[in-house]
Amino acid sequence: MTHGYYDTGVISKMKKRSRTLLVPVVCLVAAIALLYAKPYISGRIQHPFTVPVLKGDGPEQIITIHYHERPPYYVTGPLGVYGLCVDPVKKAFLAADIPVKWVKTPAVRQLDILQYDGKNNCIIGWFKNPAREKYAVYSHYIYQDKPTIALARADNHRMVSGRPLEETVKNPDLVLLQKQGYSYGQFVDDMIAGYHPKQQIITAENIGMLKSIHAGLADYFFIAEEEARELIRTSGLPADDFTLVRFSDVPMGNKRYLLFSRKTDQTYIEKINAAIIAQQTEKDSQGAQ
Repeated sequence: MTHGYYDTGVISKMKKRSRTLLVPVVCLVAAIALLYAKPYISGRIQHPFTVPVLKGDGPEQIITIHYHERPPYYVTGPLGVYGLCVDPVKKAFLAADIPVKWVKTPAVRQLDILQYDGKNNCIIGWFKNPAREKYAVYSHYIYQDKPTIALARADNHRMVSGRPLEETVKNPDLVLLQKQGYSYGQFVDDMIAGYHPKQQIITAENIGMLKSIHAGLADYFFIAEEEARELIRTSGLPADDFTLVRFSDVPMGNKRYLLFSRKTDQTYIEKINAAIIAQQTEKDSQGAQ
């Protein structure tokens, strides 16, 4: 050593010795790591010519349920989504052990999702009609409404309870407010198709429709009775400004369903249907006691 520096030859020999010692150390560490990681790696590595089997608890298998705010059927609260249609569906998915994700989606968009946006999509609480059966798979019914009524202003004396529905829909002086893409069940739908009442078609949710009636922009719209009472109660508008119009010939309410994309695994739909039926059977047996 001269002037405080190592000789270059000495330094070169030290570097070679360090590299010689480093190789077996790295190999030893790698071997230990592989030993401990083997149980995890062996379960994940797939043969290059085989298709992996997706497990039911994987994220690919989550069913997305699209809903919109419509008290008392579907309501978003501090603890999540609940309502007359939501509660039995939650129980059914839990019993079927199928994970679910709730997504708030405008009603007018929901049908498009079923037709065009791939598998594992579902919408809740819709009625059954032939047009939808072409692109959707229906579940067993999840809820049955009371008879459909009309909601109108209390001072609209042309809207009278107790008459056959025909007398209302064929009246040329009355304007029906109807949500785009909605069905009111076969009985009411057939009446509308047969008599072609004056209509105003909108995309607003029920609260918007109620405000339109209150403002005099139309005479009435169809709605289930349990829904109408909740809508008026939560609208902020005077309850006395509205009336519920009942019809003498409208049958017991329409059944509401889950609608699945046709690309959804049929096995899941069968499990969910079985869970829904089991719930209803238990409820009926309890009611008979």
